[in-house]
Amino acid sequence: SVLSRYENQITILSDYLEEFPETDEPVWILGRQHHLNTDKSKLLLDISARLWFTYRRKFSPIGGTGPSSDAGWGCMLRCGQMMLAQALICRHLGRDWQWEKHKKQPEEYHRILRCFLDRKDCCYSIHQMAQMGVGEGKSIGEWFGPNTVAQVLKKLALFDEWNSLAVYVSMDNTVVIEDIKKMCWSPPQSSSVAHGSAPWHRSALGRNKNTAGFCTGWKPLLLIIPLRLGINHINPVYIDAFKECFKMPQSLGALGGKPNNAYYFIGFLGNELIYLDPHTTQSFVDSEENGTVDDESFHCQQAPHRMKIMNLDPSVALGFFCKEECDFDNWCSLVQKEILKQQSLRMFELVQKHPPHWPPFIPPSKPEVTTTGAGVV
Repeated sequence: SVLSRYENQITILSDYLEEFPETDEPVWILGRQHHLNTDKSKLLLDISARLWFTYRRKFSPIGGTGPSSDAGWGCMLRCGQMMLAQALICRHLGRDWQWEKHKKQPEEYHRILRCFLDRKDCCYSIHQMAQMGVGEGKSIGEWFGPNTVAQVLKKLALFDEWNSLAVYVSMDNTVVIEDIKKMCWSPPQSSSVAHGSAPWHRSALGRNKNTAGFCTGWKPLLLIIPLRLGINHINPVYIDAFKECFKMPQSLGALGGKPNNAYYFIGFLGNELIYLDPHTTQSFVDSEENGTVDDESFHCQQAPHRMKIMNLDPSVALGFFCKEECDFDNWCSLVQKEILKQQSLRMFELVQKHPPHWPPFIPPSKPEVTTTGAGVV
């Protein structure tokens, strides 16, 4: 019975993929290359393995008296959840991890899913994101843009000790290498170090070490780059560079879509983008008593959607994940080689030093509070 359902899933998706143009062009999905004529099934599994967050209904009211569904307004929040979830999958399970329906999954997978359940006590729930958005000038139930959702994820990550991500959201289309390394190589959180009495340095083995002998490592980096790639429509000069980003092994795709209609873009074929669509309303799902989650509704088992790149709204946000410092160094090299050196009009800037006319960079830290993150927001 299980095998039959699994085969039906593949058949449904395979029928749709026959509609793709006859082409030898590769399909790129989050840094992985697929060929329709040789590894179609791997492409299907790769797409269905991504966590898919959609509108939900019948969850507890946001803020106690607010909406109990995000249908009609929460699509960009759901896309932000999908990008972050992909980062956490890479963090704990690896980019090549695959999901199969009804197959037992590791505890880390269910723990990742629990971070996004529609409950006020889950660190990246619709409740937390909507309420944190109030501080960004967005009323609960108001539509977010790509930059707003990036700022919200950056703030919520400060309360997430399990995943311990460093979230960097670029300013003014500029990524500053010095600031990112300062943030990711954070010194140990001991009292002596916190008060500056134990200086720290990078050792030859790539670890931070202070004079007291404590070590700390590179904090996994979630890098989000909000961009404006045109005025009313995307400028064609950016298209090649935009597509190059999906080829990078660090790729988490892009947030964007059309006005008030957000999608999570995960790859491309030719001049068509492939995306996961949050505009399906499903019922609230909670975790079981043993901590597992009935996860079938969190994976898109339908045909992947596509749209022409030129139909994309110019307001987007690129996402990248660098688990180790070498991943970030490699990303910087790829950006220099594939994006900056090839473009007359650059999509964004990558600079080594903090611009002197900017305010000093201070790595964000968790606010001093006595309650949980849910209580704070």
